[in-house]
Amino acid sequence: MADVTQSTTIPQSSFPQTSDLTGRSALVTGASRGIGEAIATELARRGASVVITSRKAEPLSEAAERIREAVPSAAVTAFAANTGDADDRAGAVAAAVEQGGGIHILVNNTGIAPLAGPLMDADLDAYRKTFDTNVVAALGFVQEAYRAGMKDTGGAVVNISSVAGLRSTGVIAAYGTSKAALIRLTAELAWELGPNIRVNAIAPAIVRTKFASGLIAGENEARAAAAYPMKRIGEPEDVARAVAFLASDEAAWITGETLAVDGGTLATGGA
Repeated sequence: MADVTQSTTIPQSSFPQTSDLTGRSALVTGASRGIGEAIATELARRGASVVITSRKAEPLSEAAERIREAVPSAAVTAFAANTGDADDRAGAVAAAVEQGGGIHILVNNTGIAPLAGPLMDADLDAYRKTFDTNVVAALGFVQEAYRAGMKDTGGAVVNISSVAGLRSTGVIAAYGTSKAALIRLTAELAWELGPNIRVNAIAPAIVRTKFASGLIAGENEARAAAAYPMKRIGEPEDVARAVAFLASDEAAWITGETLAVDGGTLATGGA
């Protein structure tokens, strides 16, 4: 009888061995602060050249300087761009290609939440704007990266969604439905773009950023943290490390997935 164990053993050397991103070019949107800046810093720390975007040039340049201070060897370029503008998207991708010799990693981090409260009271123009920024622009960036060479060189796309896209909150329904659409878009793109391009998403819960400042002001942070199995809210670096993993060879057989980086909040089954 054949030795089944021996016949199915895969040599360790056949597995990707590194999360090193040296030689790869990354574009991170919405990176002038918070999660986006932390992602860009982590990618630079692992050796990638990085282009960061946001609408306002001054805070973006300041973020680039902070990245260089954290990673003195970083090759980082600040490119002011409106995510919703097709020419700006093309320019940001071109900057990544020029700096890094191609585009190998795309992180769609830009997101807005202009609406809160019941959907029955929602302004539909603001609702459309939410989807245009959180979903349509993300697809636009993927299209630009694909056309700029990712279809040939391969690469990884990571979309920043939210736990609000995985379950209802009753508070930020417009934002949540847009992030659910981004999760669906992630799966569809993974199916369409494999095997050369992997597409995954991250779904954070509350993370210590200006975006979430209203949710963690004063005693709110302690209340929020108490509801999480990990007993703390997230830090931007928690998300950044997960993104770097999904962008690296260590995730070479992972695509179409949404990774919750949420301190265990989804495990509780609560709202």
